[in-house]
Amino acid sequence: MPTKADADSAQLQRKATVIEEIRQRLDASDAAVLTEYRGLTVTEIAKLRAALRPASTDYKIFKNTLARRAASDAGLAELVEHLEGPVAIAFVRQDGGDAVTAAKALRDFARTNPNLVVKGGILGTRLLSTQEVEALADVPPRDELLARLAGGFQGPLVKAAGLFQAFTRNFAYGVKALIDQRGGVPDEPAEAEAEPPAAEAEAPAAEAAADAPEPEATPEPEASPDAEPPAADATAPEPESAESE
Repeated sequence: MPTKADADSAQLQRKATVIEEIRQRLDASDAAVLTEYRGLTVTEIAKLRAALRPASTDYKIFKNTLARRAASDAGLAELVEHLEGPVAIAFVRQDGGDAVTAAKALRDFARTNPNLVVKGGILGTRLLSTQEVEALADVPPRDELLARLAGGFQGPLVKAAGLFQAFTRNFAYGVKALIDQRGGVPDEPAEAEAEPPAAEAEAPAAEAAADAPEPEATPEPEASPDAEPPAADATAPEPESAESE
């Protein structure tokens, strides 16, 4: 049978486990919002948890004594003074959590359920007041901000494309007007005849030379009777002697 000492030891162990869980959740959260849930029914708390689920936010209820100890261990001493009364903590996880969406869900739920009171929170390591949590809820969601950012980049590009199209269109109109002013597009000049090859180019010259009259031969002067006959060629062969009959 377990003794009282064993029961106390088991209770201390459970408290230590809860404190460690709260500390780990604080360390693993981008933000945490403290709320007072006095007067909320179990059904209403379940609806609130479902509304926070799209923001990757866990809504947990812990004893304030344990939550204060965990906040001190996590280095969030400023958060300790807000842990008074029936407090539940909305932990916005780092893996896909959205503090803006979570703050918006808490604000919208509080509008129809006045028993839910936002008491403040933390964003990173910065302490948030109630007014700052409400201001966080008015920030556009991340997807909307990205869409606006993309639209901001797209606008100048579309404008630049329109200016470029207008420039090319006006340039074409200007060229057309200049052509019309000068009497239209001139006819394309006939292609220059290719130069004949060298042989063909020389043919007319040869034909002209053939048709030209041949120059008359200059008559050789007649030999004078007193002129001496030319000396016999030393190299000419001697006539063969006739054989006697």
